[in-house]
Amino acid sequence: MTDDRHLRVPEHPPLGRRAGIDLFDALGTTRSIRRFTDEPVAEDDLASMLFAASRAPTGSNRQPVRWLVLRDGPSALDARRLLGEAARSMWTGKRSSDGYEDGTGVDPTSPKARMARAMSAFVDGLDSVPVILIPALVRYRDPTPTEGASVYPAVQNLLLAARGLGYGGVLTGFQGLVETELREVLGVPDGVGLMATIAIGRPRGGHGPVRRRPLDEIVYEDRWEGIAGWVTEPAGTRHTSAGPSGR
Repeated sequence: MTDDRHLRVPEHPPLGRRAGIDLFDALGTTRSIRRFTDEPVAEDDLASMLFAASRAPTGSNRQPVRWLVLRDGPSALDARRLLGEAARSMWTGKRSSDGYEDGTGVDPTSPKARMARAMSAFVDGLDSVPVILIPALVRYRDPTPTEGASVYPAVQNLLLAARGLGYGGVLTGFQGLVETELREVLGVPDGVGLMATIAIGRPRGGHGPVRRRPLDEIVYEDRWEGIAGWVTEPAGTRHTSAGPSGR
């Protein structure tokens, strides 16, 4: 007789249907959210996001991803402070080095200026966003350039689930700026990599639509820069240039 214990249908409906949003709508509107309300993230919703994250593929199905959830515990508050200070220091330098104050950045209505304002508000309030998540990788070998392939699909699953439940988030690398201090504060053992810093909360404002470069600029047929004449986009798709340099 076939053992069907692992084939049972989940008691809750699929996340996309439960959230009431079409998958492709979610894909097209899950943009980076850096402004949040003070509304807490419900634990049931947070659990649903992490469930979705845990469904992502990993190399050889090793399932090496662990999630550090930073809310209001004593260790979390110390970690939040470290991350906030690091983020503000990083942004001070990046704002100048990446030219956010030059070119169209002097026009307050330009995309570059809007991005700078959003980023400034984000790092100023990072300590108090509703939830910060740090995905960690339990390594079984020395670090490799491709090890993130077992982590970042889970991150995207998490962000899509957040979008479906009416939340938003943004992926950053702030943990890398203070990794030594974080490892001590959070009791992270050797052999575990801290792979990202993700802020999650209810958006202050709307979602998407996401704007990117035209698809025919990034899809090549047969060889580098080969024209893919079959590439189309949905009607009404809006585009933006890659930035921030030079504009």
